Amino acid sequence: GACILPTDRENNPWISELNDSKKLTRVKREELYKIIKEKAVSATGWVSASELDEIGISEALRLATRRAVEEIRKTKTPFSEIVIDGISNFLSNTSLSKYVTTMKKADFYVKEVSAASIVAKVERDNYMIKLAEKYPGYGFEKHVGYGTKQHQAAMEKLGLTPEHRCSFAPVRKLKNTTKIGNKAEEIVADFLEKSGHEILARNYKTKLFEVDIISEKDGVVYFTEVKHRKNSDYGSPKMFVDKKKIEKMKLGAECLMKNKNKSFRLAVGCTLGEDFRFLEWF
Repeated sequence: GACILPTDRENNPWISELNDSKKLTRVKREELYKIIKEKAVSATGWVSASELDEIGISEALRLATRRAVEEIRKTKTPFSEIVIDGISNFLSNTSLSKYVTTMKKADFYVKEVSAASIVAKVERDNYMIKLAEKYPGYGFEKHVGYGTKQHQAAMEKLGLTPEHRCSFAPVRKLKNTTKIGNKAEEIVADFLEKSGHEILARNYKTKLFEVDIISEKDGVVYFTEVKHRKNSDYGSPKMFVDKKKIEKMKLGAECLMKNKNKSFRLAVGCTLGEDFRFLEWF
């Protein structure tokens, strides 16, 4: 966020209420945000998740700052100094560098930076609300993208969106896990097709359960859970299909097969090792 406040402070008493956005209530932030947008000159600089993954967090901060300042400059509002919160001059090696002062906790001490932090916070939160509508189930409107347990659980259940930062360790780990899972499922699905099965669905998900592979052969519908292990040091893949998982699979199968005149069976497909060697389907 970036902001230039009115110079006439006496006629703008609301300026005295500005503070670090984190120290304000949501209601107060939104109240001040509306005033800032009406009475001051403000802008935000945005960096996409894919850009951040490519250039890293430090360069992303630099790029966002430059974009915010560039938007401010388009208004042709005069300024004499640029105060940046923190100790990094994100405008170094530009023509604006000579105007920069860096300051720790500037969003607390400098009203213009306080206003910028409010604008950035409110617009980011509003964006997360829009994302919640676009990607329901992730709870973006509540945790607004922070790494809460709720957010982690949603990613594990629903997968990743284009808005997730894949360079962020928990997301990167989940993405790698997903790739491994998809590879194992491809191998098991290929085995089933060669064995005469028709693949009906892959990664079938509902709010109550999910099934890796649903297939049909000779009038019988099979619900297959796929398990992969890097090695067998702690047991074969099938050992990791516990009673709780089997109960969920059964629940899912019964729900899907209700009112259908077909029999069904639960199954497990296993792969092992770096080469995803197929082991068994039972």
